[in-house]
Amino acid sequence: MTAKLVIGNKNYSSWSLRAWLMLREGGIPFDEHRIKLDEPDSAANIAEFSEAGRVPVLILDGQAIWDSLAIAETVAERWPDAKLWPEDPAARAHARSISAEMHSGFEVLRGQMPMNCRAMGRKVPLPDELTEDIDRVFHIWGDCEKRYGGPWLFGHDFSIADAMYAPVVLRFRTYGINLPDTAKVYANRLLESNSMQEWLTSAETEIEVIDREEIGQ
Repeated sequence: MTAKLVIGNKNYSSWSLRAWLMLREGGIPFDEHRIKLDEPDSAANIAEFSEAGRVPVLILDGQAIWDSLAIAETVAERWPDAKLWPEDPAARAHARSISAEMHSGFEVLRGQMPMNCRAMGRKVPLPDELTEDIDRVFHIWGDCEKRYGGPWLFGHDFSIADAMYAPVVLRFRTYGINLPDTAKVYANRLLESNSMQEWLTSAETEIEVIDREEIGQ
């Protein structure tokens, strides 16, 4: 049975991107089902697939798996040949740590710089707490480059950690954040990938507008 991934608007839904990207980069076949968010029927449409009421949701063998990290662990377990976690135990623990940090942290960055692929050139204020989040991302990327040599965060293979940080790359792109050289190389590598180009092409053709996500000038 082919997996089904239920996602939200590609322009706005950062968590959808994470699950979608790990499947696409892992070479795992899946059917995509997009639900428009922030619509009167959005909650009912999502509830058809998950009582949690959020996207993404992975439907696998008739079972719903929700939350990006749960999807990540399930996919990595089900398709080990995709190598979505590093094989080395120490590197794998590191990858899980920075993935979980993104999953549970960076609230200021997510709140003040929402993912909005179509809003290129927008500017937002950069208070200290937001700058701290941005600098932390730069540190994580730089540390991974020093330890594992690139081109991805954990070496030659795309990993779940790359999927977790992909929406941040798009946020930096949208709001014109100046990147240090190492971060710029990594961000460009991700942006130029076929998977990200496919996502962006779809996102830029969407016509729905979610007003609360339209931040910046």
